[in-house]
Amino acid sequence: MYDTDHPAYKKLQEIGKEITTKVKPRAVVVFSAHWQAETAGQVQINTAETTNLIYDFYGFPQKYYNAKFPNVGSKEIASEVMEAVKAANIDIKPVQRGLDHGVWASFKVAFDPESNPLKVPIVQTSLFSSEDAHIHYRLGQAISHLRSHNIQIIVSGMAVHNLRDMQLSSGSSKPLAYTASFDEALKKAVESPSEERAKVMAELLERPDARNAHPTFDHLLPIFVGAGAAGEDVGTRLWTLKEKSLSWAQYRFGAVPA
Repeated sequence: MYDTDHPAYKKLQEIGKEITTKVKPRAVVVFSAHWQAETAGQVQINTAETTNLIYDFYGFPQKYYNAKFPNVGSKEIASEVMEAVKAANIDIKPVQRGLDHGVWASFKVAFDPESNPLKVPIVQTSLFSSEDAHIHYRLGQAISHLRSHNIQIIVSGMAVHNLRDMQLSSGSSKPLAYTASFDEALKKAVESPSEERAKVMAELLERPDARNAHPTFDHLLPIFVGAGAAGEDVGTRLWTLKEKSLSWAQYRFGAVPA
């Protein structure tokens, strides 16, 4: 968020500018790795119209806890999401909460309040408490039609995310073997034909390198929601950077308006 020299910083800014100047959504619905529902078989949705930031991380310099990101929610958009999810026979519970750092830290870069503000409501929806790939894909399918209502669906996670090994690493930023192998496997799965994508992506969780790349799957599951929401649209990896035990890959489903 403050490392402006990191290559991912510029790439996030490019995506943010593309969304505000070309996509021009009337709202954003976002899923983050840092919010999983408390009840099995249920997802939650934030219906608050005034949303504070949640500083759900520890041991960082004070400037991170002073960070601000102006944003508003929308009961109207939340209602559209709830209606769609319920129609798919998925249990969804409205709650009042703030935005976790899985949303605001990346949005603060992509949608810089001074140079590229996001002037539309942001409604966050949780993941399931389960690590089941199929139900997260089905959740995305349930809200897919909202895209035709000019609602942008954004998912926030990481292609590879092993902080334990990151902390143990030193010196070279060369990717670990599992970082490289899983990052490329994810690309192949996401870019597979839409009629095969759910099955191929679910198989990622069974790979021998999966638990090295993701000791828990919370940072991987958001892209299953995004892929489900994509419908027949093709997935494309826009960019990647493999760095030790992390991958900063960024994906898009579908085409951007000219």
